[in-house]
Amino acid sequence: MYLLLAAILLGGFLHYLWKAEAALSKPWTPDAASQYFSKRPLPPPIDEAFLSANSWKLPLRTKGRDVVDQKGRRFKLSSVNWYGASDELFIPGGLDVKHRSEIARTIRSLGFNSVRMPYSDEMVISNPRILPHLVAANPDLVGLQALDIFEAVVDALTEQGIAVIINNHITSATWCCGADPCDAGWANDHLGPLCRVRQTEDEWIAHWVTVMERFIDNPLVIGADLRNEVRGVWGTMTWDRWATAAERAGNALLKLNPEWLIIVGGTESGNDLTGAGQRPVRLDVENRVVYSAHVYSWSGWGSMEGRYAKRSYPSFVKAMRHNWAYLVEGNLAPVWIGEFGAPNEPGEGDIHYWQNLLRYLKAIDADFGYWAINPRKPKENEKESYSLVEDDWSTPVLDYRMKDMMELMRA
Repeated sequence: MYLLLAAILLGGFLHYLWKAEAALSKPWTPDAASQYFSKRPLPPPIDEAFLSANSWKLPLRTKGRDVVDQKGRRFKLSSVNWYGASDELFIPGGLDVKHRSEIARTIRSLGFNSVRMPYSDEMVISNPRILPHLVAANPDLVGLQALDIFEAVVDALTEQGIAVIINNHITSATWCCGADPCDAGWANDHLGPLCRVRQTEDEWIAHWVTVMERFIDNPLVIGADLRNEVRGVWGTMTWDRWATAAERAGNALLKLNPEWLIIVGGTESGNDLTGAGQRPVRLDVENRVVYSAHVYSWSGWGSMEGRYAKRSYPSFVKAMRHNWAYLVEGNLAPVWIGEFGAPNEPGEGDIHYWQNLLRYLKAIDADFGYWAINPRKPKENEKESYSLVEDDWSTPVLDYRMKDMMELMRA
């Protein structure tokens, strides 16, 4: 009898969970404001938002919650990610479709004043010569190695007045981030022969130096995002361990160029900056540290209140303030939301997360970095549902996402 009752209760609970998950996947019908936005051309970008404008005085530094220039004027990071160099093909996406300068012009036309450019350590270690068909729209890059092409793409962005933040994304060249413990942190030598691509902390820092030496004289390469989504093996990474490594890497880079911003992401896949209040990252050069958080619809899993796709706005804000926003609201340090995103055809859960996040980012006037511009994923040429452009790498996807980011850019 008790077993039957338990089975009935368990079955009812599982049915409830199934219905709740199904409701999150229900397609969302765009609201009137989003439909109106999609039918009108984008306004031209605001030239003053770009560091190429004469009114800015470089280098940048931090002041309280903001990134500012030498006159104390805030430079708001309105960024987009352009990935590919961290994946199996070793180069930023789209170079077979459009010239890099055309892609840079498209990014500028969307209003983004900065780009996060990920790379893998394997790209630095192997630095392979890239096959010609992968750079078909950039014939001057044929025959070059991966690092040369990465540099050429960064230069194309900065020639358009777009600031660039370099990001060490992953150790092995592959899509990030899975359950592989070899890519869960910046060093994996403690795992022995388990890892296909092995590196020590010293080697990780040396790879950073190899990459950034190319950009010492480029003033619009403004910083280094030290590592993507640090988490340790099955979420075991402590903040102090990561902060100590970030200080070593940051100081090594500041010896190359003391003007760079050093960006330090949270632990727990970029979600958790709770330790930064009590144990801040301290570098040899003052006013260089910017923190970074990542916020996705699936973030928050494992907690009592569940993933962000299903949280109420008060619950969502409480989590943001606990995880990272206390640094911004308390005027302690800048926090750049270096990754967030949603599909162009969202479910109800996606749109619930998006609306809560953008409402809050607008409320605190946050620095942000959308994932991603790319219309295709590198390995299998799979469609990227988070993309902001069509397959031609120039036609913008004008939907609820660009509407909200346009409002955030122009706040």
